[in-house]
Amino acid sequence: MTEQAFFILTALVGEPRHGYGIVGEVEELSEGRVRLKVGTLYGALDRLTGEGQVELDREEVEQGRLRRYYRITDSGRQAVAAEAARQAANARAAELRLGAWRAQGGTA
Repeated sequence: MTEQAFFILTALVGEPRHGYGIVGEVEELSEGRVRLKVGTLYGALDRLTGEGQVELDREEVEQGRLRRYYRITDSGRQAVAAEAARQAANARAAELRLGAWRAQGGTA
């Protein structure tokens, strides 16, 4: 799973969001490390929809513009949970290795 897809799915865990809401939530969740462009976002949403991880929640017209709201599916929640567990395991492995290195006198 790409970092972008991980954060898009994570942004949708709490509630359905429209495109710009997802962009802002991803930036906040990633502490500014991931900044989605609108074209990139909608390409990712199309892919995630095709994979059954995201689905259209509703469409609303606001100030003359159509807003599409997306929500995460059960499959998407399972995928983000699995990816979070994978990343946590990777971080634990790195921390163990770094701890052993420091114990041998290594400095960062």
